Formats: sequence, C-alpha cells, structure tokens
Amino acid sequence: MTKEEEIMVFLHARVFDPVLNSSKASRSVKSGVNLTIVRMNQRDAKGMRDYFWNAIVGIEHSLRFADLMKEEGFDRFGEVLENFRKRFTDEWVEK
Repeated sequence: MTKEEEIMVFLHARVFDPVLNSSKASRSVKSGVNLTIVRMNQRDAKGMRDYFWNAIVGIEHSLRFADLMKEEGFDRFGEVLENFRKRFTDEWVEK
C-alpha cells in the first residue's frame, strides 16, 4: 500500500465513509466530503498531510464546513487529529 493509500484508508474509515454511508447526512456534507476526497487524491502523501493541517487551521469556508459536519453529528478532521498526528509523522512521510 502506498503512503497516499494509507492516509486515505485512515480518513475513509474515520471521517469520509461515515458521512458517505449515512442516509442522514445532508447533500451539502456529502458533497463537501466528496470534494475533499478529490482534492486529497490530487496530492502526494506530504501534500495530503499539508491539506489536512490547513483544514484544521481553517479558513472561513473550511470552518463553516466543519461546523456543518459537527451539527450533523459526524467526526471532522479535528476529532481524528491526535491519531493522524501520531501516525503520519514527518519521519513517516520521508521514509
């Protein structure tokens, strides 16, 4: 498995799939998750990590989307932050 695949498996299990497989998720949240998946898939492992961290820090749009996910009861990048940080370290990306 590539590093990019490993990151995406983690994010699918923890963030993306619970939304995409939910009949309760709004069209807006599903659309945002799909867009995030497309954007992540356009990057290498380092770029994926950068994208993740930028989403955590947030610009107005990403913060609104994170709030919408929370309102609908879904985990966001913030909820998986600690596990992501420990698993996908600088050392891991560089080896």
